Amino acid sequence: MTDIAELETQTLAAIAAAADEAALEAVRVGALGKKGGISALLSTLGKMSPDERKTEGAKINALKDRAAEAIAARRDVLQAQALEKRLSAETLDVTLPVQETGQELGRIHPISQVMDELTAIFADMGFSVAEGPDIESDDYNFTKLNFPEGHPAREMHDTFFFAPGEGGKRKLLRTHTSPVQVRTMLSKAPPIRVICPGRTYRCDSDQTHTPMFHQVEGLVIDETTHMGHLKWALEEFLKSFFEVTSVKMRFRPSFFPFTEPSAEVDVQCRRQGGDIRFGEGEDWMEILGCGMVHPNVLRNCGLDPDKYQGFAFGVGIDRLAMLKYGMSDLRAFFEADVRWLTHYGFRPLDFPTLAGGLSG
Repeated sequence: MTDIAELETQTLAAIAAAADEAALEAVRVGALGKKGGISALLSTLGKMSPDERKTEGAKINALKDRAAEAIAARRDVLQAQALEKRLSAETLDVTLPVQETGQELGRIHPISQVMDELTAIFADMGFSVAEGPDIESDDYNFTKLNFPEGHPAREMHDTFFFAPGEGGKRKLLRTHTSPVQVRTMLSKAPPIRVICPGRTYRCDSDQTHTPMFHQVEGLVIDETTHMGHLKWALEEFLKSFFEVTSVKMRFRPSFFPFTEPSAEVDVQCRRQGGDIRFGEGEDWMEILGCGMVHPNVLRNCGLDPDKYQGFAFGVGIDRLAMLKYGMSDLRAFFEADVRWLTHYGFRPLDFPTLAGGLSG
């Protein structure tokens, strides 16, 4: 028979040495489990005489009780140590500043901000927003806008064409948002007053040009619209967007296939260091193109040019953002640099309004 005193010494030593509850459970199973050392001693009682069974049984049961008590005591100690360790690791320093939430850390991209500003400005003037697909037909992007087949004006746009489809016709990435104007005139009867913001694509890349950029165009069609209305709309837009009380504009004759007469619009400004301030100074900056909708465009869209007339204009959204918020390189808009976005971005809940200011 295994010496009871020796087994007790080994068992109590193993209990005291258990470093965690998993180790203590292993000791318990090794001593009190079905095949444990103490349980093995109890199984030998059946082979003893009645007198031996009485004497040895009392010793073995006493050992079992002491082992169980030691295990329970050690478990209490280990649980207290584990709790202390957890409380120490999870201590919260209430004097530390509160961490910003994702909503507070996130930023609205300047392009999205400017689009919201444009929408607010033109909505105040009665314009609605019209949208169309980025992939367009040659007919909507060029032909219906008075770009004849083979006309050199088509080369002005450095177009991204897709492979020819059925009938040899090629789809393309729209070079301007003017196809949205076409779709609007084809689907809606005058009077029409819409802006068409969206992505456009041209094969060009440098500090002030990117292969994909953003543009907003405006279209007004009715029976009485004239150049005076166009001038007023642009003036109100520029004053609101740049948040100045007045702007001076000059219209220079230009050429666009889809407008006649056509003009480039310069805005008076003052250059000081790296800043550009509108509404003051003696310099001029070209900012957008515009004109009266060409009669051929009206005919191509099913409207009678003897009855209807209107104006259209277009301006780069990325360029507006650069001018208003002091960004020097257009390529940074598309590099996904979080540091840049943190600096130039806008807080998500700072919605632009004409009453509360547009730039926040």
